[in-house]
Amino acid sequence: MSSPAQQQQNLFGRVLGRVCTAIEDLGAAGTLPTGLDLSQVVVEPPRDAAHGDMATNAAMVLARQAGMKPRALAEAIVGALRGDPLIAEIAVAGPGFINITLTREAWYDELRAVLRAGTDYGRSDVGRGQAINVEYVSANPTGPMHVGHCRGAVFGDALANLLAFCGYRVTREYYINDAGAQVDVLARSAFLRYREALGENVGPIPEGMYPGDYLIPVGAALAAEYGSALRDRSEAEWLPIVRDKAVSMMMAAIRDDLAALNVRHDVFFSERSLAVGDPSPIAATIRELEGRGLVYRGRLPPPKGQPVEDWEDREQLLFRSTAYGDDIDRPLIKSDGSYTYFASDIAYHASKFARGFRQMIDVWGADHGGYIKRMQAAVAAVTQGAAELDVKIVQLVRLFRGGEPVKMSKRAGDFVTLREVVDEVGRDAVRFMMLFRKNDATLDFDLAKVIEQSRDNPVFYVQYGHARGQSVFRNAREVVPELPTDAAARSQFLLNAALERLDQPGEIDLLKRIAQYPRVIEGAALAHEPHRVAFYLYDLASALHAHWTQGNHLPHLRFIILDDPILTVARLALIQGVVTVLASGLKLLGVDAPEEMR
Repeated sequence: MSSPAQQQQNLFGRVLGRVCTAIEDLGAAGTLPTGLDLSQVVVEPPRDAAHGDMATNAAMVLARQAGMKPRALAEAIVGALRGDPLIAEIAVAGPGFINITLTREAWYDELRAVLRAGTDYGRSDVGRGQAINVEYVSANPTGPMHVGHCRGAVFGDALANLLAFCGYRVTREYYINDAGAQVDVLARSAFLRYREALGENVGPIPEGMYPGDYLIPVGAALAAEYGSALRDRSEAEWLPIVRDKAVSMMMAAIRDDLAALNVRHDVFFSERSLAVGDPSPIAATIRELEGRGLVYRGRLPPPKGQPVEDWEDREQLLFRSTAYGDDIDRPLIKSDGSYTYFASDIAYHASKFARGFRQMIDVWGADHGGYIKRMQAAVAAVTQGAAELDVKIVQLVRLFRGGEPVKMSKRAGDFVTLREVVDEVGRDAVRFMMLFRKNDATLDFDLAKVIEQSRDNPVFYVQYGHARGQSVFRNAREVVPELPTDAAARSQFLLNAALERLDQPGEIDLLKRIAQYPRVIEGAALAHEPHRVAFYLYDLASALHAHWTQGNHLPHLRFIILDDPILTVARLALIQGVVTVLASGLKLLGVDAPEEMR
């Protein structure tokens, strides 16, 4: 968590700063020891809103250092904070928690902060310009991207947006798995389509090959470029040519699919490049680890839970990953003399470190959970503990239409493609729903429900909240004809609103929800959890819709009061705060904030 100094830009941070200052003042006065470690002190919303606006654990975490009972320490802190102009009420609860209720003016000031900052409200410098590498998607270039890749793409892209918004220097990276057996299978599959393009009847695609129609254009391109020249060459001659063409065309298709999701990468890193050179990056990395005693020749015990006949008892080159918390040491070279995927991955992450990254985030699919511990061990080894790797697992997506499982794609052969889903329901629905569940939980995605215009469809409900707010501005000109149409000019105009007129429970609730946005953003960035932003936006939109519905029944709660332009302007300022935060959050998720819903 960030320090009190880093959190000063938001209301929760300012209150934390007041708490820490009070503790330091008590130390200076001799009531408490000086130099207490305040890094574990937090200010956050209480679990029960009836207990106030904020709560702090200061007395609970500092009691041992201070040599006092938590409640006695809490009483001292409360005494020092009484009279603070931000605080209306403050009290000790239970064994030593401190509950704080802020003045109305504190919430009004925060709304003014939103109006001044616009969609930069919530922006943080917690990253302090640190370089961070986010590697995501990294699908094998052996076919179109499927709906599971889609979730990883959206998650990684939204996380990168979030980190950049919080002051990190983000590099978005795609690791192209263009080495190994799977790309050779791709080449052989494409060669069948090449022969087919030349007029041969190749019959059914053999088992073990890639059967989808997506390789037909690759075959046609090879036929157009080479004619029949490749057909008469040996496999050793044609395979590298066909492999390069197939990988190139598959990556072009992948880039195109990602563009449909508005996902971009700064770096496309080739796995094959790690095995090129003398020494190659892989060989050089292994040599460096060997010089530090972390690579040796030895034998591994049989894998647990597998038949003995599936295990090869041989001496091999091993990385001492157990020295860094892994369960067993890991092989670096296969029995055929080629490098293992793990050896390539060690060299790849060593290259990230060499490029200046001390923080790395890898977004992996559901079937890679067992690989995390060894990769974190490898990063700890090659960087000598100077870099940190966080692996985010993105769980499976189960696709439905009206509650029924969706059948497989004809184009892909055995899965539903990302492009088919985006084309059917639109980018916004795909992106929001892929983030409206924590990444490590399985996601059920219903193609029919995500285009419904109802509260049960979260993306519609949030976008509708933004559009509803915009409709208030259009309608308000009957009462406030001078209201600017431009958002920035309108925010400036509304800074002069009589915000003290906002005194209804629903209005105060909206003020408090808006003020939580910077804290949500910073927490989501530090935890690498963009779903927190989606959840928050849904809650904020729900509060707006609930207050709107109350106004349908109680005319005095409506946002536009025909005979009271001063109150109307105050409520327009509140609406501006809501739509500003909704637009900011939706932008971070890569989702449009519409002016109106059609």
